[in-house]
Order: sequence, then C-alpha cells, then structure tokens
Amino acid sequence: MAWILGGALACAAAIAAEPAPETPLTPVAHSAELAVDGAAANGVLTLRVRRANDQPLKVTDLAVRLDGRPLPVMVRADGSFAAPLKDLPPGAPGKLEVIIAHDGALDALDGQLPASAPAPAAAAGGGTWSALIHKQLSWWILNVVIVLIGVIAVSRRMS
Repeated sequence: MAWILGGALACAAAIAAEPAPETPLTPVAHSAELAVDGAAANGVLTLRVRRANDQPLKVTDLAVRLDGRPLPVMVRADGSFAAPLKDLPPGAPGKLEVIIAHDGALDALDGQLPASAPAPAAAAGGGTWSALIHKQLSWWILNVVIVLIGVIAVSRRMS
C-alpha cells in the first residue's frame, strides 16, 4: 500500500513540475543599474530582471508595452515574468518598454523584442493550445490512477 501511494505521489510531482523553457534569454534592455533579459517562444515573451552587478533584486511590479500596447504580465515561480504575444499585428517593429518597480524605485527601460521571437501571426498558432491540452490530459490520467488505487485499497480491506 505504501509503495502504491509513493508511486502516485511521484507521478503527481512529475506532472506538476513544469519544465523550464529551453529558449536562452538574450539581453533586451539595460541601464546602469538594471538589465532585462528575454526570449520569445510559443507566443510567450519571457523576461528576467536582474541588477547589472548581479546583486539580489526584489521586483515588486513589472509592466510591459510592446509597440505602445500594454501586455498582461504574469509572475512565474522562478522569478521571471511572462507576457502573451497573441493579438499583435503582423509586421510590428517590436519596440519594448519595460517599467520596473523595485526596492522603492521605478525604472523605465526601452529595448527591442528578442530576435528569436516568431512573427506575431505565427505566435498565435496552436502550440500553446496543444501544450494546455497535453497538461490537462495528464491531470485526468493522474486522477483516474489515484481513484483506481483507492478502489483497490478499499476492496482489499473489505475482503
């Protein structure tokens, strides 16, 4: 019984662990104090803010504008930020403005969309949906396995 529960917990941990994106971050914008590295893949812009001297940095808020249009920004567990690149007009120049609130200060940095970014029309493709469906399917399978383990455990106690 303990082996079965341990196996189920290991499966749950493996499914819940989201792999980090393999796209390398490239410099996007910098100032004397801060540097912003970023990458665009699968229709998502990933940004990481750091101090230029690699000292610890506590970012309290981040806002991103691409070609004058605000993008919704989400904080990831690893401290990076993600912004979806859907609904962008094709052929957009990719001028980024990043506004960073940190340590009681507010900095605005200008930069360019990373060169690895796919065209906005291609970024709105099905890659994100297929990943979402795959993740949902994994959770359903895990749920069924856990219920089956419970049924087996109860049936053994009843006999």
